Amino acid sequence: MAIYGVGAYYDKDVSGDFISQNLVGVGWDDKDAPELKEYFTSLKTGDIVYIKATFGQNDITVKAIGVIKDNIIIRNNGLVSTGRNVKWISTDKFIIARPKEKNNVRANTVYEEFHPEVLDQIISRIN
Repeated sequence: MAIYGVGAYYDKDVSGDFISQNLVGVGWDDKDAPELKEYFTSLKTGDIVYIKATFGQNDITVKAIGVIKDNIIIRNNGLVSTGRNVKWISTDKFIIARPKEKNNVRANTVYEEFHPEVLDQIISRIN
């Protein structure tokens, strides 16, 4: 099991759509972002995902936490070009203070989370 931060901004915030449709994914098509297609394809059943928003040097806003629930790859459903089904565990919005770190991936569409302080905050919300 791994924990991933996933962005949900496609010229507008689509986190509510992710939550209501029980999924996460990428909006760009496979030709424009083949690496993101592969990233979402590589997620495993049981991996934890959290919808995040962070801009510049701001804190991390967590909008929902869920678990990848199966091996189904969603293709071109109108919201995502490649995505995964999610069982949302928590849709309570909260803030994580931006940790001190050297290699910031927070602006990426998706990334595996490794920072111990952030991991602790996410895990504490699902136990």
